[in-house]
Amino acid sequence: MKMKKLAAVALAVVMSVSMLAGCGSSNDKKSAESSTSANGTATVKTAKDGVLTMATNATFPPYESYEGNDIVGIDADIAKAIADKLGLKLEIQDMEFNSIITAVQSGKADLGLAGMTVTDERKQSVDFTDSYATGIQSVIVKEGSSIKSIDDLKGKKIGVQLATTGDIYAKDDFGEENVEEYNKGADAVMALTSGKIDAVIIDNQPAKAFVKTTDGLQILDTDYVQEDYAAAIQKGNTDLLNAVNGALKELKEDGTIQKILDKYIK
Repeated sequence: MKMKKLAAVALAVVMSVSMLAGCGSSNDKKSAESSTSANGTATVKTAKDGVLTMATNATFPPYESYEGNDIVGIDADIAKAIADKLGLKLEIQDMEFNSIITAVQSGKADLGLAGMTVTDERKQSVDFTDSYATGIQSVIVKEGSSIKSIDDLKGKKIGVQLATTGDIYAKDDFGEENVEEYNKGADAVMALTSGKIDAVIIDNQPAKAFVKTTDGLQILDTDYVQEDYAAAIQKGNTDLLNAVNGALKELKEDGTIQKILDKYIK
């Protein structure tokens, strides 16, 4: 089963470090913004002058969640580090997960960063940067549940967050009639605790956070699927794609990405 899902996910995209010159803007296009990286000067188009706009769904700890009025987490810190490399100010927009790609497509956001997995279906709508982290899809059940393995999910009611890879995989493996979609992972977990569903499929790190704060839940020992996370960028904005990939390469090489991951994932 795991091989089946691994084949459905593009686990890596080609790393590029070149910085290319962009062009001017119009009323209907994204505005052009000059920025300077550690490797030299590059011109990239961004939604707002001097700003790198990140679209996310801030209900996905430790990748993004609220701390007071601020959105914090792995993706927020990585986006800030990228913005600094490009000489831009970071702005984060919180929205429903299934609206992120639309925001990137329309040019309202420059990056979609939300623990988002590269898939062939998503690549039809947006381009993806190089991967910056590896994720695991896990299964949450009630303590004492008869569900002990992935195969035991057959015929059960499974909760997922709408438009996530967990949603896609669950429908493929267990049938749409057995999958209940929720706008937030927390809503799926609440449905599990109240007995409306039998299990929740969600990324491992949020799963750990939910189990830690909710009595009576546990994570199955068996991983559902492994996948790589990357940032979504508007198709055709090659300058920005190359600039972000260049920044990611530098941040990997100088240890910044690993420090951010270690900060949130113990």
